[in-house]
Amino acid sequence: MPDSSAGCLFDRIVAGLLAAPVVFEDQCSLAFLDHRPVFPGHTLLISKEHFETLADLPARLIQPFFANAQLLARAVEEALGADGTFVAINNRVSQSVPHLHVHIVPRRKKDGLRGFFWPRQPYPDPVEAERIRKNIADTVLRLLAGG
Repeated sequence: MPDSSAGCLFDRIVAGLLAAPVVFEDQCSLAFLDHRPVFPGHTLLISKEHFETLADLPARLIQPFFANAQLLARAVEEALGADGTFVAINNRVSQSVPHLHVHIVPRRKKDGLRGFFWPRQPYPDPVEAERIRKNIADTVLRLLAGG
């Protein structure tokens, strides 16, 4: 277990030091009901190894971790008769526990949840939008090249 386990709530759950209402577990991840759900059935999928953000998740875990997120999205929807799910990850900002976790929230039409919880901000002009688009695209290419 990582050295951070004593201070990380989710590492303590993985270690069995804290109880949680587990709905799924495999070698790479653990899923349990959120103790403060947006709606009943709100599930958290966490990596068993301690990684703070999605960017920290090693390539070897991306496929199994997100296959589990997909599985849980289907399971939450079917188990609760939901119309769909909201699947989200916070990285640092609004991340109440600094440990990678995916929120899987059951949704129903007209459930009162209104899109995202932050204000939308349009680009000041098309030139700025293109500059940002190019910067992100170039960074993706650099990261894929191992840089």
